[in-house]
Order: sequence, then C-alpha cells, then structure tokens
Amino acid sequence: MIKNLANAEHYIWGDNCEGWHLVKTTELSIIQERMPAGTAEKLHFHRVAQQFFYIISGTATFIVNGETYIVPEQNGLHILPGQHHQILNRTHTDLLFTVTSQPTSRGDRFETE
Repeated sequence: MIKNLANAEHYIWGDNCEGWHLVKTTELSIIQERMPAGTAEKLHFHRVAQQFFYIISGTATFIVNGETYIVPEQNGLHILPGQHHQILNRTHTDLLFTVTSQPTSRGDRFETE
C-alpha cells in the first residue's frame, strides 16, 4: 500500500506536536512528525531500539548524552540504544522529520526528567 499523511495513522503528542505512522510493526517503525516552533520532547532513552532522525525541513536541535547537535534539513542523526536524547525546535518555523526505530520503540521509552 502506498502510504502518505492522508492515509497514515495520526496522533498528537507533547505541546501540539503531531505524527503519522508510515510503518508500524514490532520490527520497524517509521514515523513522520511535525514540531511547531519552540517545542521540545522530554529527555529519554531506549534500552533496545536504535533510531535515525532525518530532517525534512527546518533545523533540529538534539541533546544526546549532554552534547548539543544542530541538524539542518536534508541531514540526519543516528541514536544508539541507551543514549539519552531529546529533540527540540528552537526556531520560529515548523520542524518536519522522520524517525525510524528498529525495533519499534513502543514500550521501550524511559524518560529521565
């Protein structure tokens, strides 16, 4: 099946952020997400899942194990299991990105704040 934002499962998270499940299996999760200006997710880690964030548009700020990374559009960042991380949108425009988790991160998210 061809997947897009019109036919993908949609959800709201955080402070008016949203996501669309493009692939949702126990082995693989691919989600497109939108974060409005000035929003951030909570610091957390995954014990099993590795993740790859790919920035479609905007500029993301990541905190990974206390280090700050600025990731512009058309670039990505690989997060390994056990790395404490969060994504922030410190800009004045929407941030659009995909996050691929292998295996899925459902049930494998542990907040640290």
